[in-house]
Amino acid sequence: MRGVFTCGVLDYFMDHDIRFPYTIGVSAGACNGLSYMSRQRGRGKFSNIDLLEKYRYIGIKQLLLKGNIMDFDLLFHTFPEQIIPYHYDVYARCEEHFEMVTTSCLTGQACYYEEKHNPKRIIDIVKASSSLPFVCPISYVDGTPMLDGGIADSIPLERARTLGYDRNVVVLTRNKGYRKPDKPGTVPPFFYHKYPALRKAIRDRNTLYNRQIAEVERLEEQGELIVIRPQQPIVVDRMERDTSKLLDLYNEGYRCAAEFEYKK
Repeated sequence: MRGVFTCGVLDYFMDHDIRFPYTIGVSAGACNGLSYMSRQRGRGKFSNIDLLEKYRYIGIKQLLLKGNIMDFDLLFHTFPEQIIPYHYDVYARCEEHFEMVTTSCLTGQACYYEEKHNPKRIIDIVKASSSLPFVCPISYVDGTPMLDGGIADSIPLERARTLGYDRNVVVLTRNKGYRKPDKPGTVPPFFYHKYPALRKAIRDRNTLYNRQIAEVERLEEQGELIVIRPQQPIVVDRMERDTSKLLDLYNEGYRCAAEFEYKK
């Protein structure tokens, strides 16, 4: 739910026709990035704030009833097919590249997918990218078991630069200086026992994230990239359901994106 900050950033970009030849999104960033690529201004905000208040699609109740802390049927089928239809045709004609990141349960490595023409596969990929460990079931892309891309590559800056995109804008949902606890992640023995590489990736996630953040801050200080992030520690929880807090964070994202104009 901290991704509503990104919704604000991307809505500002769409309001001012700010586009990039290549965009990459992870987890909530993959969901919001799809709406950015289809030019559906406000779709992310409507899905994450307005419809949350109406449908309450996230929380322990969902976990107990459906074995998933989020109602994926609602989020990835009812929403894009009926309530706020996704413009697959616009996305298919988009000239810019867009990749979504998942984590392979088999290898524990990040996988990068670009798909514009197969709606079912698009949904499979974004669903996998958003499948949080422990509280969401394993998803499948082309028959391969996958989970949240943030496990293996939370900030895929290296991926973008490896592909030759070296003028980067990074959107983060944490304030400057934030770090995850400097200790291995905990994986209960009854989770993912068939996937040892995934268990290792979850244990190593904090170290990898902190190393990526340090590299982002280093390149930012050297003037090699622009970072758009919240200016203060945020009060929105990962599973936040207080829509007033979410709206405040969305508005902050919009304001912070406006400052981007002065940095270009």
